Amino acid sequence: MNYKLVIAEALHQQIGDTLPMETIFNLLEKPKTAEHGDVAFPTFTLAKTFRKAPQLIAAELGEVVSSPIIEKIEVVGPYLNFFLAKKAVSKAVLSDVLQEGAHYGDLTIGEGKNVPIDMSSPNIAKPISMGHLRSTVIGNALANIYHKVGYQPIKINHLGDWGTQFGKLIVAYKLWGDADAIAAEPIAELLRLYVKFHSVAEEKPELNDNAREWFKKLEDDEPEAVSLWQWFREESLKEFNHIYDMLDIHFDSFNGEAFYNDKMDEVVNLLEEKDLLKINQNASIVDLEKYNLNPALIKKSDGATLYITRDLAAAIYRKRTYDFAQSLYVVGNEQSNHFKQLKAVLTEMGYEWSNDMHHVPFGLITQGGKKLSTRQGKIVLLEEVLNEAIGLAHQQIEEKNPDLPNKDAVADQVGIGAVIFHDLKNDRLNNFDFVIEEVVRFEGETGPYVQYTRARAMSILRKAGVVDIDVAGEYALDDPYSWEIIKLLQEYPDIVQRAYNKLEPSVIAKHALHLAQAFNRYYANSKVLVEDAEKPARLALVQSVAAVLKEDLRLLGVKAPDQM
Repeated sequence: MNYKLVIAEALHQQIGDTLPMETIFNLLEKPKTAEHGDVAFPTFTLAKTFRKAPQLIAAELGEVVSSPIIEKIEVVGPYLNFFLAKKAVSKAVLSDVLQEGAHYGDLTIGEGKNVPIDMSSPNIAKPISMGHLRSTVIGNALANIYHKVGYQPIKINHLGDWGTQFGKLIVAYKLWGDADAIAAEPIAELLRLYVKFHSVAEEKPELNDNAREWFKKLEDDEPEAVSLWQWFREESLKEFNHIYDMLDIHFDSFNGEAFYNDKMDEVVNLLEEKDLLKINQNASIVDLEKYNLNPALIKKSDGATLYITRDLAAAIYRKRTYDFAQSLYVVGNEQSNHFKQLKAVLTEMGYEWSNDMHHVPFGLITQGGKKLSTRQGKIVLLEEVLNEAIGLAHQQIEEKNPDLPNKDAVADQVGIGAVIFHDLKNDRLNNFDFVIEEVVRFEGETGPYVQYTRARAMSILRKAGVVDIDVAGEYALDDPYSWEIIKLLQEYPDIVQRAYNKLEPSVIAKHALHLAQAFNRYYANSKVLVEDAEKPARLALVQSVAAVLKEDLRLLGVKAPDQM
């Protein structure tokens, strides 16, 4: 039940066609305090049409607007404050949640259409650091949210698997490499070789010439070069996938930069055919002055293509392959100009579908208020952070519940979930400071707090001997603590749609926190298991909270253990 919609309909019956239903619905507000009701309607918009003071319009409407879900209306100046019939609303909401379970809040906006999501995208032969966390978990959460509203997300890990660094790696491997060492610790050993190459090349600059020669061999499909490149890529992917498995994030495609090598000539030819390529200082550019953007550099003076050339090829390939309704790029805020150029060039090429491409930027993770920087030696490895979080979760479980079965599995879910939740509870565009001890706490606005609340709800159901609530039952509550929960449950489909509309997983995380807080207040002030006529309704409320919290966490990519 959408009680705002019911109130909008009741108002519309009295106002008539003066205001469209959609406008009335959008004007409805949530009062700041419960004393002012559950929904408020300001009458200022009607004053000009009715030629009356807003206060008078409110008083007149307060006499005639009615609905079975409206308990009373208080007129305060120009506002109509609606107080809902708690038992009628709670009965409808609990019935919806219990019957729909994990599908509560599902929407059909997407109609099954495809949405590629470009996310994570680490560089081969380099470690996955905390700097990769945001793109990975935001992209995964958006994929879950898009699926929830009816789209078919396609998660693409656009790997950094091409470029002159592979010439350097091949030279370094041939000079100092050890196959067994790479097999044992692929990323660490390949990174060691890469660092050593740069160190030695300062004394022997001819190594850079050797590297360029080997990369040219790779571009020309020379067998040894291709074989070594494939090996480096496969070994790197093994280690990447170990971390993705820890996060329980999986991809539909690992097509990276190399995949588009044979697709860029077509892009250049299309640009030439459309007379879009200009020569500037021997380089090929597309003039984007009318978009107030710098020229897009398509080919350097030596004929080498650039990132934007590959991204143009990737965009065209994805449209042809997936016929996408939308295409998302979950990439840091610092790349916003690149994506403006990308869309502008595609628009110049006549591809109207470029309007369906969206850059999803995000802020930085900092430590001590300072940016994490590989060059300054401040690299923080993601796997090490996840393992430390798991260790902290273990410690807290030992302190709070040492007899917990499956402690290792629960510690994994809590520790890793804490890192993911901490990222996603922050507004996407904001920077945030990462302090692991604050992240893995069972109290406060943390993932473990939400998980623990849901586990508490499951514990209550176990104590009551309830396996499944009778979904056909009629359950109604009207106490103030349950009412705060009912309102949060009722708004869940709107929350899902808002997260989708804003491309903002933090909307889901904040709902989870608010619902957990409301449930803990309810638990502190209610005797759930006391034997009386309302016990089945209280248990229905507990099960509904457990179901929606689990779905909130699932959308974020966080597990919900039944016991903690």
